[in-house]
Amino acid sequence: MTQRPASSAASFITRCMPLDKLESAQGLKRVLGPGSLVALGVGATIGAGLFSLTGIAASENAGPAVILSFLIAAIACGFAGLCYSELASMIPIAGSAYTYAYVTLGELMAWIIGWDLVLEYAVGAATVAVSWSRYVVSLLDSWGLVLPPRLTASPFETVQMPDGSLTVGLMNLPAVFIIGLVSMILIRGISQSAKVNAVIVVIKLLVIAAFIGFGISYIHPANYHPFIPPNDGTFGHYGWSGIMRAAGTIFFAYVGFDAVSTTAQETKNPARDMPIGILGSLLVCSLAYIAFSFVMTGLVNYKDMLGDAAPVATAINRTPFHWLQLAVKIGIICGFTSVLMGMLLGQSRVFFAMSRDGLLPPMFSRTHPKFQTPWLSNIFFMIITCLLSAFLPISDLGHMTSIGTLLAFVLVCAGVMVLRRKSPDAPRAFRVPGGDLIPVLGILSCSAVMISLDKLTWIRLVVWLAIGMAIYLGYGRYRSVLARS
Repeated sequence: MTQRPASSAASFITRCMPLDKLESAQGLKRVLGPGSLVALGVGATIGAGLFSLTGIAASENAGPAVILSFLIAAIACGFAGLCYSELASMIPIAGSAYTYAYVTLGELMAWIIGWDLVLEYAVGAATVAVSWSRYVVSLLDSWGLVLPPRLTASPFETVQMPDGSLTVGLMNLPAVFIIGLVSMILIRGISQSAKVNAVIVVIKLLVIAAFIGFGISYIHPANYHPFIPPNDGTFGHYGWSGIMRAAGTIFFAYVGFDAVSTTAQETKNPARDMPIGILGSLLVCSLAYIAFSFVMTGLVNYKDMLGDAAPVATAINRTPFHWLQLAVKIGIICGFTSVLMGMLLGQSRVFFAMSRDGLLPPMFSRTHPKFQTPWLSNIFFMIITCLLSAFLPISDLGHMTSIGTLLAFVLVCAGVMVLRRKSPDAPRAFRVPGGDLIPVLGILSCSAVMISLDKLTWIRLVVWLAIGMAIYLGYGRYRSVLARS
């Protein structure tokens, strides 16, 4: 029987992975360049948040000022992205914010942020898979190919049969299919995944450009008045509080760019390429979001989008280019596919890093003998995400994913300031300008968006973190590399 090493509360809370002893784990290929990283970030970011949440945020919270909500979220992400870039250039190891926290804030905080990233990636991927399924079913219906309704919905959802009768679903098979397909591509290798993702990203950006280019001529300026609808007396319902609530809602649209930092160990020159990938993908996505929301709210009055499950299609109907509906559906499906790829890739790399450090069982850090990818981690999350998307109606978890991402951003910004004091002379290929100003602004802006989210979202986050804490205290606290040493 293995004896557990004695460890005081203070030691496991404060023990950090020394920066000079943090070594790259063996087995992951360095094959990604700056172009692949930007494509990965764009692919993992533009998806459900843009195509579905924009209409919800405009109709329920901000009106045409949802444009400002995207801008506020982009600024908060920009501060965090600069901090990510500094840490990624210093610590080119798989694991993203988890690894940064382990070096700067201690093992306990590293576990919290790693467990938090499970929420961001795994639950977010399952949510996107369900949305992917719905758009694919709609596209196939338009081509005369009808899938059995009960095999495209969870047991908690009501479906209508061809004879008009109502029943409940059995499982969402299309969602299971796409998760399995993407997982197999990721197991096959990061370079192959990057090539597939690059093609998907090009298609997606072309569709977004077509929507903006063809739609801008049919904007009705009257739809922008009032630009900021007056608050109705309830926090979050229009006015400036509505703009902030909308920023929290559509923050789901920005959750993908930090997936770039999870691939630091597979990047050819991480000190140079990681800042390019992180900031480049964030810039492309921010410009696309602001332009997209400007055209959408100009084509359709925000009041007309209330309860609209497909606001993009509604907007296209206000133009004479109905062929765009088919193109946008294909673009949305491509968008969801690349988001799934980024989320499942990021999750497997975070678990790889946590397992390497002893906080999780060693199976998650084993690499495939031929493909040199963490294949067991990929398979584990393929199974978990398939079960979630097949049997649970989880499409309402966008807020939950957003708050998890915002928490990670706050801790990364804090980590930059801590590491500057702990290791002021450590090499930094990229340094955030302005001293502590940008990290502090990142903490304040992300915290402000978090505060604007509803109480139920906060309760879910606390419950999720409590479950993770129980796992850490029962396993990782005693079996981590630092505890054993």
